[in-house]
Amino acid sequence: MARLGCAAAVCGLLLAGCTSGGDGPGRPAAGTESGGTGSTGPSPTAVVDADPAELPRTPARAAALVRDIILQPSAFGPDTVRRAPYESDPRRWAVLGDTCVWEQRALPADVLASLTRHYEIPARDGKGPLSLSAVVTVHRSAEQADWENAEVLEEMMRCPSQLLGPGEVLRDLTDVPNALGDSGNGFTDDFLAESGTYTGADVGGPHPYVWEQTRIGQFTLAVSARGAKGWSRPGLLDLLRAPHATMRAGLRAAIARRPPATTAPPPTPRTTGPGDGSR
Repeated sequence: MARLGCAAAVCGLLLAGCTSGGDGPGRPAAGTESGGTGSTGPSPTAVVDADPAELPRTPARAAALVRDIILQPSAFGPDTVRRAPYESDPRRWAVLGDTCVWEQRALPADVLASLTRHYEIPARDGKGPLSLSAVVTVHRSAEQADWENAEVLEEMMRCPSQLLGPGEVLRDLTDVPNALGDSGNGFTDDFLAESGTYTGADVGGPHPYVWEQTRIGQFTLAVSARGAKGWSRPGLLDLLRAPHATMRAGLRAAIARRPPATTAPPPTPRTTGPGDGSR
């Protein structure tokens, strides 16, 4: 299958947008219906030998798969707890509006399911409380999922500063996309890494903010961290690495083609001879 690479045609038109972009933490990147016109069914992925029968085509199957692979708080460490609200409304997702303010809207038609979970590492050892999130989104096709990533790259072009909520602002955002085979990316069809600063009413700032999203076929998987006192950008990246890999591994296990079951050879007939019960 030809590599999509964050909707390369869009990147070609938005040269600056291919190196900078924005996204609100805890949500998939796209805010509108996909601009892609690809296939209407799931597409294969170059990084998993996917079983077509395991790729969801209905919202119900997609929602069940999302819940199977999205992270529990313990994935970020034993001290991590749920934030309130813990889960987003699965019928909605966050959208960066025309005024550069994040808002909740109904899922677009190209999305089968999406879920966000929010976590926190409480303040300790001189560090402030750290806000974390994980998102799993299932599109109807890989092409539509690729457009989700491409829209991340476009968002910073129109919104260099983004309001998450009252007193919560993201600034200085920079995105680095890597398609399969680029910069050591051998584990996902597309990879987006974003960094910037976060200022919150409860933690002050600016503090480091990091977000990562991978695309595997029709799926996007994201994790993010909004910093606080005492947290460094390298520390946030280290914290997200293992949970992000855990979600990718869970997805691969769920959709991979199973090897055919092997049948044990029949037992070798025993030859009867003298002393073996013969008369």
